[in-house]
Amino acid sequence: MSTSRWGDRLVRYPPDLARRYRRAGLWGTRTIADELHAVATAHPQREAVVALDGRMTYRDLDESTDVLAAGLAGLGLVPGDPVLFQVTNRLGAILAWYGVLKAGLVPVCALAAHRGHEIGEISRRTGAVAHLVEAGTRGLDLVGFAAEQRRDHPTLRHTLVLGAIGDTGGDPAGNSHCVAIESLGAGADPRAARALVEDIQRGIDPDDVAVFQLSGGTTGVPKVIPRLHAEYWYNAAAYARSWGWSPDTRVAHLIPVIHNAGIVCAVHGPHSAGGCLVLGTPDLADSLPLMAREGATHVLLGHGHFTAAAEAGFAAATAAVTQVVLSGTKVPPALFDELEQRGLWSGQLFGMGEGLFLTTRPGAPREVRATTVGTPLSPLDEIRILEPGSAAELPDGQVGELCCRGPYTVRGYFDAAGHNARAFTPDGFYRTGDLASVRETGGQRYVSIEGRIKDVISRGGEKVNAEEVELLLVRHPRITGAAVVAMPDPRLGERTCAYVVVPGEPLTMADIREHFMQLQVAKFKWPERIEHLTEIPRTLVGKMDKKLLQADIAAKIATEQAGRQPQAAAMPGGPQ
Repeated sequence: MSTSRWGDRLVRYPPDLARRYRRAGLWGTRTIADELHAVATAHPQREAVVALDGRMTYRDLDESTDVLAAGLAGLGLVPGDPVLFQVTNRLGAILAWYGVLKAGLVPVCALAAHRGHEIGEISRRTGAVAHLVEAGTRGLDLVGFAAEQRRDHPTLRHTLVLGAIGDTGGDPAGNSHCVAIESLGAGADPRAARALVEDIQRGIDPDDVAVFQLSGGTTGVPKVIPRLHAEYWYNAAAYARSWGWSPDTRVAHLIPVIHNAGIVCAVHGPHSAGGCLVLGTPDLADSLPLMAREGATHVLLGHGHFTAAAEAGFAAATAAVTQVVLSGTKVPPALFDELEQRGLWSGQLFGMGEGLFLTTRPGAPREVRATTVGTPLSPLDEIRILEPGSAAELPDGQVGELCCRGPYTVRGYFDAAGHNARAFTPDGFYRTGDLASVRETGGQRYVSIEGRIKDVISRGGEKVNAEEVELLLVRHPRITGAAVVAMPDPRLGERTCAYVVVPGEPLTMADIREHFMQLQVAKFKWPERIEHLTEIPRTLVGKMDKKLLQADIAAKIATEQAGRQPQAAAMPGGPQ
């Protein structure tokens, strides 16, 4: 299989840069599946993954995923076929990940929280052939949801179910295309399965698409990010090296694992070093005892877990921890101080599905670790701070748009030529939309993230595009105007507040929830507060005055938290 399958929908690395990255020893010549097999051969008895529902050594993981790959091939799936993933953090998710890759298939990393609004477009864009979902999830029957999606998307020929008991024999509607993934390859000869996987992998170019990640949704429905075998494995291996990981490292991961941070930081990262993934869930009541039992040595805490240190089980969970990595938003000084008082070394991570990772690695001064996101992973990463909306480069110390190019940063979104013309500079630098500055400390240049340009709400690490939510709101027959802004939240960082213009009787939150449910929108995008206005305030040039609205909601929340009644905002078209 080669990149020719994707035609001009895939933006390739320029040949001279690809040669440079390979000559420098950054890109290898193996596929991700072959990289796993090499590590498993070197460390067969070491634990590869420990989850709440089971554990596996490298040998077990390697052999089980060979057999699963043979079963997937037996369904008629062929190398290059995209497979939508909608699963949670469990052992079977890791088995499915590597099994799909070994079959030469391309995982499409959707979230379990995505609904028809997102999955429909992602499926059409990638031409997904199969849909992997999990049985028994809380809040939504993903198996039934997958059956509905398949009816509307002719390329989706198979529904694969994780966590079903035996072969499902079909979905609840009696469709025979619904198969328990655990049943695939059952009874297969492991040696024959290994030979089949080797044959499949020989036909895959290490510079072909391995994975479709998804953007944070800063421009509406998530854009598709093509990650290639060699560069994606390098991304993870460089991340592991930045922290000094070894086969003795045990990496705890609590946020969604089938997500770029999960794959790079928790799956491929520790596995590139022969280490172990300790796979928890966002629920600290389950994950902290797991960390304690399994002797986790490293943990990544996203913004939604910044309060974990206050939990009763945190001390036991971190008894063996040597590194706490903080990510998702600016780190409160009090958190950094608290971890230090507990004797825990902490640093920061800033990363994105499009590629660039910055870390404050061991050896960085305390001030750098507390106030910056550090330096790029690769010596061949290139960073520019540009004047927003222009190609003018700014000097160190000035705030501008963070732009990047390098050996694991994509050259373009998949099948998005129009968007790529705006998102990338003519010489291939990705415009991140993040505001940043470069500061020098001890002769080393470090990056500090100062905010963002894009109109997004960062809700517990997930990005919510304000314009997308506004467009969804005005599809309600009674809403004539809408403006969506971030409101502060102590746990998630930000939540979504919608200011709406509704003639007549005000709408309730129940009305808004019903509207978004009917539109099949992922729940993390739903507005969590609604404020009514007679008109949306505008700036002198006619744009929505979101600074005024953000100040208004921040003041209201502060007043409410102080125990007083919220006051009406003094603005044009103020609250009804």
